[in-house]
Amino acid sequence: MYEKLTRLFLRIAIAAGFLSAVADRFGWWNYHIAWGSWDKFEEYVQILIPWAPESLINPLAILATVAEIIFAVFLLIGFKVNLFAKLSGLLLLVFALSMWTSTGIKTVFDASVLAAAGAAFGLGAMKPGWFEFGNKTIEKN
Repeated sequence: MYEKLTRLFLRIAIAAGFLSAVADRFGWWNYHIAWGSWDKFEEYVQILIPWAPESLINPLAILATVAEIIFAVFLLIGFKVNLFAKLSGLLLLVFALSMWTSTGIKTVFDASVLAAAGAAFGLGAMKPGWFEFGNKTIEKN
C-alpha cells in the first residue's frame, strides 16, 4: 500500500509542477511568478538555448509547453504512467542540462529540477498502482 500511495503522490506532484509552470507562462499566477507572461517565457527559452535561431524560440517554447501539458494530464488520469513518467524525466533532464549550460548549476539546484527528474524516473520504474490504465500489467487491489 505504501508504494501505491507513493506512486500516486509522485504522479500528482510531477503533474502539478508541470501545470504550475504552464500556468505561470500564461500569467495565471499572481504571486511568486517566474515568468508571468508568454513573452518573458520566450526570453527565458532563448537564454536556455542561445544557439537556437530566434525563429525557433517560439516553436520550441510551444513544444515544451505542450509536452508539459500532455505529460501532466496523462500522469493525472493514470494513462500509461510508466511511459509518461520516463518521458517527463527526460524532459526535466533536458531542462536541467539546458539550465546548467546556460545559467549555471546553482539554478538547477535552486529549481530542484534534478530532484523532479529523479522522481519522474523513479515513478517510471515502479509497478503500476491505483487508478491507472493502459499499462502492460494491471495490478488488482
